[in-house]
Amino acid sequence: MADQTDFDVLVIGAGPGGYVAAIRAAQLGLKTACAESRETLGGTCLNVGCIPSKALLHASEYYDAAANGAMAAMGIKVTPELDLPAMHGQRKDAVKGLTGGIEFLFKKNKVEWLKGLATFESANSVKVGDRTVTAKNIVIATGSSVTPLPGVEIDEKIVVSSTGALELEQVPEHLVVIGGGVIGLELGSVWRRLGAKVTCVEFLDQILPGFDDDIRKESNKIFKKQGIEFRLGTKVTGVAVSGAKATITVEPAKGGAAETIEASHVLVSIGRRPNTDGLGLDKIGLKLNQRGQIETDHSFKTAVPGVWAIGDVIPGPMLAHKAEDEGIAVAENIAGLTGIVNHDVIPSVVYTMPEIAGVGLTEAQAKEHGDIKVGKFPMLANSRAKTNHEPDGFVKVIADARTDRVLGVWVIASVGGTMIAQAAQAMEFGATSEDIAYTCHAHPTHSEALKEAAMAVTGKPIHI
Repeated sequence: MADQTDFDVLVIGAGPGGYVAAIRAAQLGLKTACAESRETLGGTCLNVGCIPSKALLHASEYYDAAANGAMAAMGIKVTPELDLPAMHGQRKDAVKGLTGGIEFLFKKNKVEWLKGLATFESANSVKVGDRTVTAKNIVIATGSSVTPLPGVEIDEKIVVSSTGALELEQVPEHLVVIGGGVIGLELGSVWRRLGAKVTCVEFLDQILPGFDDDIRKESNKIFKKQGIEFRLGTKVTGVAVSGAKATITVEPAKGGAAETIEASHVLVSIGRRPNTDGLGLDKIGLKLNQRGQIETDHSFKTAVPGVWAIGDVIPGPMLAHKAEDEGIAVAENIAGLTGIVNHDVIPSVVYTMPEIAGVGLTEAQAKEHGDIKVGKFPMLANSRAKTNHEPDGFVKVIADARTDRVLGVWVIASVGGTMIAQAAQAMEFGATSEDIAYTCHAHPTHSEALKEAAMAVTGKPIHI
């Protein structure tokens, strides 16, 4: 490696992991650059993922509450009119403000933005556009992209990815969502609330793979009640587009007769895959695992000295907050500090209404480790949820039967994504269910349901 380099740290990718790594490295006194080919910073999350989808979810919840009687039940009578261009406008404003905020933070922290696609020339040199730069440490944080469905062409008009589903210029007459995971359910919920017929086709026998079984079953019931139709245990074998219509061919996942579904739009949402193409990893001898990911050690070092990797390109859940924590950790490790991420305590959230959240082990996973105790508390019995006309859902606490240490917490509640933070922090400190149960919670709040579920672990909730 050359003694003199252009930068101490070069981060490839300015998504949640990359931009955080770059800012943290600069804060620690390292000369830092970040290569990003998009016209704006923030990666998929801020530009076409987490942030714009939440803007539409939030707006569509207001519309649904007005259009379907929820506001009338509280004494507010309105007749809403959907202005979809304006709804898209506020989504774009949110994206513009947040991506611009990262650019401001880069300038504030003296992080140089190298605009263009980055390709390795050697282990310490990268070509970005027409410029070749060198760095003592290079962090790969290129994120992920939509996994294609073999034989299905995404045109972002009739057959769309999550990106196209954010940009639809009119409410679909009938939207078929291929995949019952987080993204499909969130975007399906948006368009269902705005008036679309929505059918979700899932290969597995239940939605939300990876979530606790009780959560999966209850979520399915709630979404059905909201009007989403499910075709579970069903695989898509083809999508044909003719004019402004799509014909989806499906058959039972375990085999059987094929049938077709007619739709105005199709959302392909079967997962994401790491962005490693075009990086020139072969030039530095860095090989991928069978899932196309870059393997690292606990400090995020790859097999190539001076090259690190974080976020969606390495094993683990493809979540923005996981990437952010890894971004901080890798910068601190490069700076000679000790950066650690506890991958056993990474919360997951589905931002539907109600929200669905979990952290730690599912009940089935916990049973594989030994005897457990489980406590549940329904949101119907929570005073704040009842007052707010939000009866759906429950909180579930899973604890070790011998030590009482909390192994997992699962939530369905209107503010489940916020509630799960308390559970994650408790687990980070090795809390027992008794620790949560005997911690005073403000009244009336949704979070009291977590306290009561923890009390239920030992069979003594108050309000049921």
